Amino acid sequence: MGFFKMREPKRFNHKYIFVDERKEKLDKIVENAKRDLGMLPPAEASREEKIREAMSGSTTHLKRRKEEGTRFSTQALVVGIAVCLFILHYLITGKLSF
Repeated sequence: MGFFKMREPKRFNHKYIFVDERKEKLDKIVENAKRDLGMLPPAEASREEKIREAMSGSTTHLKRRKEEGTRFSTQALVVGIAVCLFILHYLITGKLSF
């Protein structure tokens, strides 16, 4: 039922062919250890985070969504209305069944 569920776009997943993941992970561990010991200055935001911030900052609908915070979903609204109708029916008729 497409009315209640928002479809998400297909995600792009690019796998690098010539990458040594083990070496990168070890380098990251060493770098974090040096930062903890104070040998390196604090880390800046990664490229991915900078790009994500730039993209969300340039679009008005993402800015608005970020400012508004969390919102109720359509399903929660439908369930809430159904519960209210059930309570109203019980108060009017005094019966628990429809």
